[in-house]
Amino acid sequence: MILPRSEDALHKAQLYRLLIEIIDDHDIASQVFFKGGSCAAMLGFLDRFSIDLDFDVKKNTDKKTIDFKLNKIFHKLGLEVKQKSRRTLFYLLKYHSSGQFRNTIKLSLIDQALKSNIYQHQYLFEIDRYAVCQTKETMFANKLVAVTDRYQKYKTIAGRDIYDIHHFFIQGYPYHASIIEERTAMTSHAYLIKLVKFIEKKVTDKIITQDLNFLLPQDQFHIMRKVLVQEVLMFLKRDIEL
Repeated sequence: MILPRSEDALHKAQLYRLLIEIIDDHDIASQVFFKGGSCAAMLGFLDRFSIDLDFDVKKNTDKKTIDFKLNKIFHKLGLEVKQKSRRTLFYLLKYHSSGQFRNTIKLSLIDQALKSNIYQHQYLFEIDRYAVCQTKETMFANKLVAVTDRYQKYKTIAGRDIYDIHHFFIQGYPYHASIIEERTAMTSHAYLIKLVKFIEKKVTDKIITQDLNFLLPQDQFHIMRKVLVQEVLMFLKRDIEL
C-alpha cells in the first residue's frame, strides 16, 4: 500500500498491527473475509492509500465471541473504542498520535456476505500473512454498487468509490454481473444506466477533492481530479453499449 504522506506512517503501522492480530486469531480469521480498499491496496489491485479495515462475516457466526476476541485485541494494542455499533460489528478505534495527525481507524465486519461473492486465499506480502479475501472481480462489482448504496443508506458519496472504479477499469479488471444483480435486484445493464445518471447528477469536484486529497500523492491527485468523473462515465457508457 502506498504512503502519500510521511505523517500517515503511524496510521499504516497501526492498521497493519490490527490486521495481523485479527488474522492470527483463528476464532476470528476462520469466520471473516477481508475486503475493501485496504485489502485491494495490499494485494496490488489499487494504487492509493486506505485508512480502514473491512470484512465480510460468515452467516451464523457467533458475533458475541468475535466481539469479545476483538476487544481483547484492542486492549492488547492500546486502542480505545470511541464508537461501537449495537447491531453490527463496527468500531471506531483511537490510537495515540501527536499534533493534528490522523488517529482513528474504522473497523467494520458486516454479516452480509452475498451468495455471488467469491473469495480465495491470498498472500499479503507487507505483513507476511495469508487471508481469505474477495477476488478483484468481486471487489469491482461491489464497488460499482457501493456508489449508490452508500448514498441510499447514509446520504453520502465517497470520491474514493469513483476513483476505485476508474482504476479497476484502467487495469482491465472484469466484474461479476451476478453480484450487481443480487445486490440491486436489477440487471447489470439497467444498474449501470442508473449509475451513470447518478454520477452525472451527484458527483462533484468538491466530493472528489475532499475524499482523495489525502489518499493519493499530490501530483497524481491533481492529474486525476481533472479527468476522473469524465473517464469513469466513458467506461461505464462503453459497457452499457456492449
